[in-house]
Amino acid sequence: MASSDGPMPGSTAVAGGDRGTILAYRDRLIPLSELHFLRRLYVGFERLRPLWVGRTRDDGLADLGGEAVFLGREGFRGTIDRELFKHFGVLPPVPDLRASRPALVHAHFGRGGALALPIARALKIPLVVSFYGADATKDKQYRKRFPPTIFQRRLHAMQHEAALFLCVSGFIKEQLLARGFPPEKLLVQHSGVNIDPTYGPEGTSAPLYVMFAGRFVEKKGVPSLIEAVRRLEAEGRTVRLVLVGDGPMEQELRTAASTLKQVEFMGWMPNHELRRWMRGALALCVPSQRASDGDAEGLPTVVIEAMAAGTPVIGSRHAGIGEAVEDGRTGFLIPEQDPDALAAALRRLMDEPGLRRELGENARQAAVDNFEMSAQSRRLEQRLLGVIAAGSA
Repeated sequence: MASSDGPMPGSTAVAGGDRGTILAYRDRLIPLSELHFLRRLYVGFERLRPLWVGRTRDDGLADLGGEAVFLGREGFRGTIDRELFKHFGVLPPVPDLRASRPALVHAHFGRGGALALPIARALKIPLVVSFYGADATKDKQYRKRFPPTIFQRRLHAMQHEAALFLCVSGFIKEQLLARGFPPEKLLVQHSGVNIDPTYGPEGTSAPLYVMFAGRFVEKKGVPSLIEAVRRLEAEGRTVRLVLVGDGPMEQELRTAASTLKQVEFMGWMPNHELRRWMRGALALCVPSQRASDGDAEGLPTVVIEAMAAGTPVIGSRHAGIGEAVEDGRTGFLIPEQDPDALAAALRRLMDEPGLRRELGENARQAAVDNFEMSAQSRRLEQRLLGVIAAGSA
């Protein structure tokens, strides 16, 4: 937060061997779909300790790791506390966030930044906000309306007062620039993934299934994948389609896929199991598209997960996917909503022995070089330390 006041009196000085506390704000702690990529953000931290702060509990909390606190007292008084905080920025008496002597607030998603702004103000510490996708691209979040949302009411103040905005991809950075965010405060901070020590097809030299992993929502473009598989089947090819995830479009997708010969809806699965399925896939397909409401990807974590597992990615030329996938070297890039192009990429992998392994090995090395989670986490820590040092000057 740009302020002449500096850190709050008695705040943790992050210097030498000291380990300072930062408040990691996520309003819902924490949706399963966000668990792995948010948990990895802080794995490489050596000088800062994240304390998770939120208003409501979600299914991923038990596996989040680290300490977490929730705003508001017990019972009905807590409900009032949380509503006052949400709408008017009044900090609840419980928990005492000052007691942890935090040096910075790191808020996740744009709305989280707007909600966390009063915390940074009250504690007189800097605010850093990370943007991941829809929070930068969805038009309705920025379109004027009456009454305005909390995000809309606090947007200008957040743009002015936050010290830094971290963007999961260059595409997200460009989106925020177009929405009036100050360019000097925008930096790209990629997500990182664990690099599995083993990779390659699981138990076979000829993987027999095509895979998708993610939420079943419009921007994921799953109907294009179903149609691509349908066209390959029409040629007499055997194609097993594995869909991992869930979401509001699940029934629609089940109906669309009902005439395919081999299709499996797997639901959500633990990360280690997802990686195992990725290693056995011909390719991970990420046919993302811009949704009708403007919603778009940032850089889907599953892209990097598959690369780390040594699996080629067939992704659309959408958002930040091309910042990770190099067409013809680590996978293939295709136009949005183009089942013919997707089918052609899958057909090539089926017809050219050895190509899948070659692309997979290149993809794995690219993940090692550019997206290893500890390296990305250390990079994030250095950026937060820089903000803290600037605020203390």
